[in-house]
Amino acid sequence: MSGPSASRVLAWSPDKTHSEFERWVCIYPAYINNKKTLAQGRKIPKNICVENPTHQEIRDVLVAAGLKVGVENKLYSRERSKELLYRGRIRVQLKNDDGTLYSDKFPTRESLMVHLGEMIPKLKTRQAKPVADQQQQTHGKGKKGGKSRR
Repeated sequence: MSGPSASRVLAWSPDKTHSEFERWVCIYPAYINNKKTLAQGRKIPKNICVENPTHQEIRDVLVAAGLKVGVENKLYSRERSKELLYRGRIRVQLKNDDGTLYSDKFPTRESLMVHLGEMIPKLKTRQAKPVADQQQQTHGKGKKGGKSRR
């Protein structure tokens, strides 16, 4: 894009209110992924981060916290993989139209990311995974003695 109309499209507009979707903060899963480096887009310390979070997990935690959340089908610019697993951007409303905080628990984007780092490991989907792996291992041992059918 070039020319005078391009700057109007990309420029931040003071006319937008805090409740408009375009003014909500963006959070990509890479921001809280402990497998990423700072150069790859991680924004908070590794000890707070989560292993390979998904946009669905982020959405679930933020909705449970009572925030207004939107999901966009966007890919983080620093993400090397184009797989669907890595797609997804979450938008969250941090402020009301009058500029006051939407939730006192989350004054900043960083406070949101720290909360996500604490809560995502507590999700049922995260806690059920090791149990499923153990069940698959026990089922696999019983089949070693038998012949496979072709």
